[in-house]
Amino acid sequence: MDYENILVTIEGAVGLVQLNRPKVLNALNGAVTGELVRALQEFDANDAVRCIVIHGHARAFSAGADIDEMSKASPVEMLRANRIGHWDRVRKIGKPIIAAVSGFCLGGGCELAMTCDIIVASETAQFGQPEINIGVMPGAGGTQRLTRAVGKSRAMELVLTGKFIGANEALARGLVSRVVPVELYLAEAKNLAQEIAARAPVAVRLAKEAVNKAYEMTLTEGLEYERRLFYFLFATEDQKEGMDAFVNKRKAEWKGK
Repeated sequence: MDYENILVTIEGAVGLVQLNRPKVLNALNGAVTGELVRALQEFDANDAVRCIVIHGHARAFSAGADIDEMSKASPVEMLRANRIGHWDRVRKIGKPIIAAVSGFCLGGGCELAMTCDIIVASETAQFGQPEINIGVMPGAGGTQRLTRAVGKSRAMELVLTGKFIGANEALARGLVSRVVPVELYLAEAKNLAQEIAARAPVAVRLAKEAVNKAYEMTLTEGLEYERRLFYFLFATEDQKEGMDAFVNKRKAEWKGK
């Protein structure tokens, strides 16, 4: 499929999606998010792709929503367009998604990054939800995911003031997985994606699902859910292959079955 606002490539078993509106710091409008969702769904359906990386440019992952597009919108127009619904579709992608973040990662851009499973950040990355500065509030998960990542007090401060946090604080608070020099951030994300892609595909998919459920269930419910997925994996060919390879000290060959 041809895209106008993103660049899509495949490297080995990793699908790459680059937000490509550099003149407006990768501002997210309906066209961008629609193309992004379609690309992610195509990767999710492609057995050759086992992990996905979303990135922008060194200056900006995404500085947020395209305000020009929504500044005059009515509540009914926002409801009908339902562009925030795209984030729900991103969340439902079964394969792991890594956000490779450099520079500005604000508003809708921060919400997109937090919808991903892992965030790899450059030293220049800045995260924030500055919607309060234009008379609104986060609407695509910012109040919920940021609070779960950094805690109530810090999230409240960031949401109510519109201030940003840098990469090192984001790392210390658990918002990102790792911080690397700006010239290495994308390569680091790709390497991590290749590492994940080398694991048993069905187990990876179910492990992602179980970790995400930890935010939605009580501990007892989560443990029961995890146990059912664990037992289910013993019905896969990859479980037999993986354990046989371990016992016989050889490299496993995954089939994704």
